[in-house]
Amino acid sequence: MLERADLIRLGLGALYHTRAHRALEPASRGIGVIFTLHRISAEREGNGVAEFAPNRILELGGDFLAATIERVRGHGLDIVPLDEARGRILGGDDRRFAVFTVDDGYRDTHERAWPIFQRHNCPFTLYVATGLIDRTVKLWWIALERIIAGADTIEASVSGRWLTLPCADADDKRAAFQALYWPLRAVGEAEKLDAITTLAERHGVSIAAIAEELGMTCEQLQEMARDPLVTIGAHTVSHAALARLDERTMRRELADSRARLGELIGREPRHLAYPYGDAGSAGKREFAAAAELGFETGVTTRKGVVTRAHAAHLTALPRVSLNGNLQDVRFIDVLISGVPFALMRGFRQLNVN
Repeated sequence: MLERADLIRLGLGALYHTRAHRALEPASRGIGVIFTLHRISAEREGNGVAEFAPNRILELGGDFLAATIERVRGHGLDIVPLDEARGRILGGDDRRFAVFTVDDGYRDTHERAWPIFQRHNCPFTLYVATGLIDRTVKLWWIALERIIAGADTIEASVSGRWLTLPCADADDKRAAFQALYWPLRAVGEAEKLDAITTLAERHGVSIAAIAEELGMTCEQLQEMARDPLVTIGAHTVSHAALARLDERTMRRELADSRARLGELIGREPRHLAYPYGDAGSAGKREFAAAAELGFETGVTTRKGVVTRAHAAHLTALPRVSLNGNLQDVRFIDVLISGVPFALMRGFRQLNVN
């Protein structure tokens, strides 16, 4: 049975080899593209899928990032800071642009991604979940992978439903991850974190140690913030799905993360990325709150290119994910054409509801 990544790869490959993306591009290309990535891993170069690595989707090889930068420039797009991209969206500049963004604030952003961006003189935005820097964030999706990787059986309760899941082999482990990950994404923040904390304690996995191992330090963040290539943006405090919080808590996540970054780097960020970023995690309420709190842009993970119509929706900008399971630079040609996203939406320009 084909995995979702296999189906996406087949679709992108078909567009590339038939050159259909070239024929349709004039109607779908937009004015720019905002790329997103999370981690650069030395162990996960290329497309070979590990036995059990469900979070591999969030991890790129450094060679692929470098090749992507070169490929984007080869297509004539200007790689610009987010401030300049905002100016182009508002100012009617027709030159196509690209923006690179990195989410969360992992140690490998400092150690692996930043040197690549520097070598290529490539500006980028780093969206920081301040709780990761301060070691209060629970990286529950990574904890879940480690719990399942070391278990023969998982027993867990999610939304009042008791699950007993075999984890004897890689197929079982992948199925167990899917059976737990999506229900946990769907529940409230408190229930999700309680469930993962209970599981982690039962299986001897330290969630605190994961944040310490993977999170950037204050000093690393401050060093990066001094680089003119780097724009620091907010990504909330706790990396919560904002749409699942009450109004007051949601606004506090935005305001407190901006204030904390101001303390850390000496200036408050003007740009925001919504954690998870899909329609179930950030919507009209969050887009409006971001604007009211003074953020000049807000980026989602809703898939698509930036169009002129986004000038009226600067806190609901789409992004294109650089996927660890799809590390083929030929796919970059297809993605920057905007065709896959246009086909998904029937060539509607906006997805902001």
